[in-house]
Amino acid sequence: MKKEVIEKISSLIIAAFGLVAALAWNSAIQAIFQEYFGTAEGIIPMLIYAVSVTIIAVLATTWIAKISNKEE
Repeated sequence: MKKEVIEKISSLIIAAFGLVAALAWNSAIQAIFQEYFGTAEGIIPMLIYAVSVTIIAVLATTWIAKISNKEE
């Protein structure tokens, strides 16, 4: 039981750090977006931002999965 609790706590801590990192990247990407495209007010700029972040996330996830599969 104690081992399970430690594993769950460590998983939650890792997930929390992942969330913090994701929020930091979100802020950085928003700042870059604003630098190149101005303020993100309105539906069109927000959609462009959302699509851009989604594309980056899909590419990064695919790349990480390929690296992970090669290591196995």
